[in-house]
Amino acid sequence: MKTVAIQGIKGAYHDIAARKYFEENYKEEIEIQPCNQFKDVILTVRRDPNLIGIMAIENTIAGSLLQNYELIRESDLVVAGEQKLHISHSLAALPEDTIKTIVEVNSHPIALMQCADYLNTLPHIKIVEEEDTALSAKNIAENKLQGHAAICSRYAAELYGLKVLEEGIETNKRNFTRFLLIANRWLAEELVKDSEIDKTSVVFTLPHTEGSLSKVLTILSFYDINLTKIQSLPILGREWEYLFYVDLTFKNLLKYKQGLDAVRPLTKEFRILGEYKEKN
Repeated sequence: MKTVAIQGIKGAYHDIAARKYFEENYKEEIEIQPCNQFKDVILTVRRDPNLIGIMAIENTIAGSLLQNYELIRESDLVVAGEQKLHISHSLAALPEDTIKTIVEVNSHPIALMQCADYLNTLPHIKIVEEEDTALSAKNIAENKLQGHAAICSRYAAELYGLKVLEEGIETNKRNFTRFLLIANRWLAEELVKDSEIDKTSVVFTLPHTEGSLSKVLTILSFYDINLTKIQSLPILGREWEYLFYVDLTFKNLLKYKQGLDAVRPLTKEFRILGEYKEKN
């Protein structure tokens, strides 16, 4: 049984994503190693080479988690997979509570933001930001906080013995988060075989020359490599220079490797963060 480090506690969306990934790909149950912050996930996995980490990298509503791009790049860990998860929020409280008895709603700030339209229909309720969706549910259950409700997953509500008062309260029903699996290199190679890979995450910088990015993209296209995401981040201390984080998909492994060999001379500080199987 594998152990996966997550930001948050059991019942958090990171927990759900990790369980879904290993169930779908390996038919395997997992243990969860809770971490307070994303940087703690990195540190935990680096300390124990047998651990795997999972980190949210982008959301269809909130956008990219820029700090997580940097955390992965600055570590010596390897991206070993991805998981996409539909995020559906529930309002949960103690079994004896109802919508009419709720006076306070607790949850992570992003979850509160994603449920803003629903919360606006409850103007008498106090909104309180917490560290995590699942932790909000756990605190209400353990401390018997009558009149308090958590915005969390149905899984978290059931896990901590709360009653779901409302389901699907997120404003945008097309709310998806993409997570990356990260591991030490030897474990990543064990998880992902060359015959399975069809996606890669890379990072590089470019020289200050006309059309430098356009040339790279043209070469990738020539080798039938598809760009699915590009994210630029400024480099601290180097004015007007940027890191480019790029996700690429491909069907032919040989042409993919040839394409990367062709673009490397046009870039600086080129690094493959991980090669893995695309999750549809």
